[in-house]
Amino acid sequence: MKKLVQVFAVLTLIVSVSACASRKVTRVDSGEVIDLSGRWNDTDSRLVSNEMIKDLLGAKWIPIYENQHNNKRPVVVVGTILNKSHEHIDAEMFIKDIEKAIINNGSVRLVQAGAKREELRAEREDQNKGFVSAETAKRWGLELGADFMLQGTINSIVDSYKKNKVVAYQVDLELTNLETNEVVWMGDKKIKKTVSDRF
Repeated sequence: MKKLVQVFAVLTLIVSVSACASRKVTRVDSGEVIDLSGRWNDTDSRLVSNEMIKDLLGAKWIPIYENQHNNKRPVVVVGTILNKSHEHIDAEMFIKDIEKAIINNGSVRLVQAGAKREELRAEREDQNKGFVSAETAKRWGLELGADFMLQGTINSIVDSYKKNKVVAYQVDLELTNLETNEVVWMGDKKIKKTVSDRF
């Protein structure tokens, strides 16, 4: 019985101490740079995508394509961007940042890829099964075909010694002509971070 009382007292003390702990949450501007862990974060994703798309859309392949196609804007689809780094990186977030940068620039046209394209096709199929009026049902065969596909990788190297480490990220992107498989642009962006644990 004495042991049971002691265990109960210890548990009560633990609960009391943990109840006294508090957490403070503060709202910050979404553009503010906050780097707690030293890992890849939203700021890295945004900076890399903006710089790489600026390089991509300022390259010679666009005027060459427009000259060959009566000033028609090229159509781009964003394909797979593989995370080959040492940590979990949300490639979907990075792809969204790339797509936003492409749309905001306006030099090229962007079409949906992958699962989102399939969802659009499923909706179009439903519309053509008689669920909506024939006048408003969207027709098949009018999708905009992409001229180019953007693909890439995210890599990293970690160098560490005791409580210090340097993490280097490299994002490589390449744009390929879908008809000819010709690579018309390649770009890379590097980010290097130092992380020190001091107590």
